[in-house]
Amino acid sequence: MKYKNIKLMLFAVMSFSISFAQQTPAPKQSKTIAITGATAHIGNGEIVENSIIIFEDGKLTSVADMTRIKMDMSGIDIIDASGKHVYPGFIVPNSTLGLVEISAVRATNDDNELGSWNPHIRSLIAYNSESKIVESMRPNGVLLGQITPRGGRISGTSSVVQFDAWNWEDAVIKEDDGIHMNWPNSFSRGRWWLGEDPAMKLNKNYDKQVTEITDFFQATKTYMAGDKTSTHLPYEATNGLFDNTKTLYIHVDDEKGITDAVNFAKANKVSKTVIVGGYEAHKVASVLKQNNIAVLLQRVHTRPDQTDDDYDMPFKLAKLLTDKGVTVALETSGQMERMNSRNLPFYAGTTVAHGLTKEQALQLITLNPAKILGIDKMYGTLEVGKSATLFISEGDALDMRTNRVTHAFIDGRLLSLDTHQTELWQRYSNKYKTQN
Repeated sequence: MKYKNIKLMLFAVMSFSISFAQQTPAPKQSKTIAITGATAHIGNGEIVENSIIIFEDGKLTSVADMTRIKMDMSGIDIIDASGKHVYPGFIVPNSTLGLVEISAVRATNDDNELGSWNPHIRSLIAYNSESKIVESMRPNGVLLGQITPRGGRISGTSSVVQFDAWNWEDAVIKEDDGIHMNWPNSFSRGRWWLGEDPAMKLNKNYDKQVTEITDFFQATKTYMAGDKTSTHLPYEATNGLFDNTKTLYIHVDDEKGITDAVNFAKANKVSKTVIVGGYEAHKVASVLKQNNIAVLLQRVHTRPDQTDDDYDMPFKLAKLLTDKGVTVALETSGQMERMNSRNLPFYAGTTVAHGLTKEQALQLITLNPAKILGIDKMYGTLEVGKSATLFISEGDALDMRTNRVTHAFIDGRLLSLDTHQTELWQRYSNKYKTQN
């Protein structure tokens, strides 16, 4: 009897796992594929009307105007995309996708490690490629992401992945691309829930906190120059900032903090630095441009930080920085950041309504993040020799009303666009059709 119960329990667990598992990742591309007739948005500002895009073994072999070339199409699988649009796969940086599944269930939260100094903590090995949230990105064209840890002064090390894989080893595109540091706030608000004045006030510990960061970096340099009688994992990981193998991502929003962070990076000879958040980056755009520092700009769909800011400040920040020559990409952190990641293209669409052209806005989520993350040799644009990571939409991919993805490919592999949400939609659609 006990044995029979155990068999039943195992069967139930297996059934539960199968019914809630991610779709099987797509097989490797086996035949040459050509997409014809679509408007191709290259990702670098160029558009090719009535295009032909051919890819083989996961790489783009032709991106051209279909009216200007003649070729033998025998043996090629042809997708007629007349009247549709083709885009490079969208890239979401500074994301915790795959690190948290259910916020209220602690066992599914792997985005925040204990302690303040954690450069050696690698988000990649905690990445859950079978996350239901991750698979829900693909129907909106979001196919790549930078998986980033949270918490502490130095949160840890991020990596770049693609969103159709068996495990993190299969998913990784760029391993340990950079270290994420939270710069101290020069100002803070009182905690109103404790009866404190909610007005902005100086952070009295600011200088002390900056000194602590400086001391940590100096300790790293001293350790690396020493005999290393014992291994110090945090210092070993931080050294990547000095030998140019990693990028320093500094999470900071205020004008003074950004300026101090840039000067700190220069003083410590960190050659690859990116500002994350950057709400007041437009005020010091000349400093960022002069030092070749890019910005991963905070979530577009949010409210102004200050009472005297323009009501549409978050909407037009990308335009302000782009006009001043700063390389800008969009990120989605904040409230419900994982679910909001699927709205990345619509954040870019909002910047169009506030000054950017559609192709400039497209660069915010394709070429620019690819450059910032160091993957632009293979991703970010539709160019011969690059990865066939792209999708076909029935309409404008930056408009939530018309972005209906019909096909999506990662490295030439045709993806399933089914998700937990689409399954529920079909289930209840059929229910009400039957009832009516």
